[in-house]
Amino acid sequence: MDLRAFIRDIRDFPKEGIVFMDITPLIGDANAFKVSIDRLADRFKNCGATKIVCAEARGFIFGAPLAYAMGIGFVPVRKPGKLPYKTTSVTYDLEYGTDTLHMHEDALIRGEKILVIDDVLATGGTLKGMLDLVQCVEAEVVGIGVLLELGFLKGREKLGLDSLESLIEVV
Repeated sequence: MDLRAFIRDIRDFPKEGIVFMDITPLIGDANAFKVSIDRLADRFKNCGATKIVCAEARGFIFGAPLAYAMGIGFVPVRKPGKLPYKTTSVTYDLEYGTDTLHMHEDALIRGEKILVIDDVLATGGTLKGMLDLVQCVEAEVVGIGVLLELGFLKGREKLGLDSLESLIEVV
């Protein structure tokens, strides 16, 4: 199945000159959504991960069902003020500013094998934040996956990632 066919291009969103790649048609199609989760599960079935880490909100769309399919735990990474327990946080650079991500301080343990999942890799800021959170607790990243990689933004190169799995790459 060509998953790219389910990604809708929206011109001039959120501002003029930008082409936004909308994943909602893919997640709205039961078969395409199932295929995307199954393909991610297949790519990471032997990675040895015990938990999946992913950031709100759209990362949850792929991370939670993937954790279920793989029979492993799910760790939500959220914006400030959204988690009820003590947190570990990282602040990371965006193209125009900074952002902060939080994770419960007891969500991961040192040496635990972690799969990091996101919906889209653009410039890499959110993915970098999640990787930094995992490193803060000295857990081991054993895989990184995304549904859609915007290769023309060079996020993979900016992060120095050789081992990133993307189901759809737009160059």
